[in-house]
Amino acid sequence: MASRTPQRPLIGINSDYYEPKIGSAFARVNDGYFDSILNAGGLPILLPPMRKENFPELNALLDMVTGVVMVGGMDLDPRRMGRQLTNAVQPMAVRREESDRYLLDQVFQRKLPLIAIGTGMQLLNVYFGGTLFDHLPLDCPKAMPHYDQAGGVHRHMVSVEKNSLLKDIFGADELRVNSMHHQGINQVGRRLRVGAKAPDGIIEAIESTDESWFCLGTQWHPECQSASALDVQLFHNLVEQAMKFSDVAPARRLVAA
Repeated sequence: MASRTPQRPLIGINSDYYEPKIGSAFARVNDGYFDSILNAGGLPILLPPMRKENFPELNALLDMVTGVVMVGGMDLDPRRMGRQLTNAVQPMAVRREESDRYLLDQVFQRKLPLIAIGTGMQLLNVYFGGTLFDHLPLDCPKAMPHYDQAGGVHRHMVSVEKNSLLKDIFGADELRVNSMHHQGINQVGRRLRVGAKAPDGIIEAIESTDESWFCLGTQWHPECQSASALDVQLFHNLVEQAMKFSDVAPARRLVAA
């Protein structure tokens, strides 16, 4: 009797967007994102940063996927949140931010399993009415370093909140994570709760309070080579949740491995 071919759930990844001074604009995704999904048993597909008039076309892709990863990148534009733009902030391309905001809204409406990383986590917080620190060294001068100014790998511990999704995933009270951010969450948005904090109190993870929606944001980057070996569990959990989502949404696509 022939064995059944393993099935992989489709996991969407949003794309970063660059507009060089010379040459054509282009989108890109660091390989750690799609390698992590593949290694966890999923099949990644890229969700391009659409122009506003083409936003509805993203729905055709979202009709196929059973999970989403929102990636890190440059900063959200503080002017969209009623704050001034300073030299410490490097806004991402307008096309990406507008596309990401539409994408996140659709993910929420569909309750697609979601992991939001770095800037993706910050957008998740802003989407639900939360606020950000624009630059931790200025806004929180007593905060510990959260990035290496020389461009190297910086790490620190985080404390995992009790009764949190992270606690369920890792089973640990503390984690050692990489850290490469200069912004951070100030006030937590509605329908969200804190999942982990750094020793200085800076929020390092958030999650949805809706028990029916797998939604997790991390300030650290579990897809990077500098990530902890434990971080792979985040992607395994996303793939597991994507499989469950496909069970309740049978029209979603499962692809043979």
